[in-house]
Amino acid sequence: KLCNFSRPHMRAFHFSWLGFFIAFFIWFAIAPLLSEIKITLGLTKKELWTSSIVGVGGTIFMRFLLGPFCDKVGPRVLFTTVLCFASIPTACTGLVSNATNLAVLRLFIGF
Repeated sequence: KLCNFSRPHMRAFHFSWLGFFIAFFIWFAIAPLLSEIKITLGLTKKELWTSSIVGVGGTIFMRFLLGPFCDKVGPRVLFTTVLCFASIPTACTGLVSNATNLAVLRLFIGF
């Protein structure tokens, strides 16, 4: 009974894969659009790489910060909170107008 949500372990299973899908979508939402973003905003290759490095740097920083916090509040609360806050900069992707905005946006998506 794979679609039965009445049992706690099945709810955990379904919410886990749904959360992973959302996290995957948030992290990789900009990657397929980078060639179009480069043309539209007139960015150089260096500016695109800078935005990518900033995103990864933000992720590394947050992993160190959120690891101990996960032990204190639990993974469910933390995962839900991170997904909710990460969806805001993802929704603001269309508001980017220059290289600095793109780097800041990818930093917050990386968080």
